[in-house]
Amino acid sequence: MSNDQTFDTSLHTHPDMAGGISEPEKSNHFVAPYDESVSFDELPDSAPKERFRLSLTGWIGAVIVVFWLLIAVFGSFIAPYGENDLPFPDDYSEFQTPREGALLGTDVQDRDILSRIIYGAGRTIGISFAATVLAYIVGVVLGIGAAISGPKVDMVVSRINDAFLSLPTIMLGLVVVAAVGSSIPVLICTAGLIYATIVFRLARALGMEIMVMDFVEAAKARGEGRWWIITREIWPNAAMPLITDFGLRLIYVILFISSLSFLGLGVQPPLADWGSMVRENLGALQYGESVIPVLAPALAIATLTVAINLVVDDVSAQAGGRLSKRL
Repeated sequence: MSNDQTFDTSLHTHPDMAGGISEPEKSNHFVAPYDESVSFDELPDSAPKERFRLSLTGWIGAVIVVFWLLIAVFGSFIAPYGENDLPFPDDYSEFQTPREGALLGTDVQDRDILSRIIYGAGRTIGISFAATVLAYIVGVVLGIGAAISGPKVDMVVSRINDAFLSLPTIMLGLVVVAAVGSSIPVLICTAGLIYATIVFRLARALGMEIMVMDFVEAAKARGEGRWWIITREIWPNAAMPLITDFGLRLIYVILFISSLSFLGLGVQPPLADWGSMVRENLGALQYGESVIPVLAPALAIATLTVAINLVVDDVSAQAGGRLSKRL
């Protein structure tokens, strides 16, 4: 561009250029004109972070889950009767219909159904949550350990896991509980170890995928140890799918514990549990005037599992994109 070429002087020179090129017409470099009202301070340093928002179905599921969690924690304080109290001791009758003093009626032993559902919530959710936590502790430790170990260790641990994984969960649970005896610690350990085999496969797959990434190879080249690689590289990238699967696995554990109780090998009477409540009150379908003794605990199981599934689907749908970019 020639030096004698002139520019439009209707636009003022920006103050930031006061000490630089003061006369554009005398410069050999083109400078785009802009109004002095423009400030570079208004430009963001980086794109705003995306906020996590639940959809309508996610909010519905979250509300239901929170409701049952509050019932599980504070149930003993809000239950109208004790776990095995009789609301009508002078009017004993099986499967009484809802009435004043028993909003959902009574069960096969004339106990208040609403109170037993409230007490059963704490027991069902507590056992299932503890078993799921145990499954993830065992499964994640062994899975990631197998992923970062040599091929021989990985092959041995994986084949042992596949052997247990090939057995049906209900059948394996029935065999263990029938052999050892039914109690709450046995139920937690049985369910936790059974579902740890599934968690192992997920954790191992994530670990194997992350171990071949460039940033892990760079960490190895820097001389970082295995513990550093696990805590700084593998776990941050594997956390989101594992957390998402935790909710899904909790659903299966709830159904597993309820199934064992329904078959008579879960929580034993007189303790309240949703699965055992369905089994105890099956006679209401044939001989009772009300089906609430069977439907109420069954609906409790259904609403909790469906609500958890709604939340898990919403979280995985929104977090999956960001996770896939990191991996």
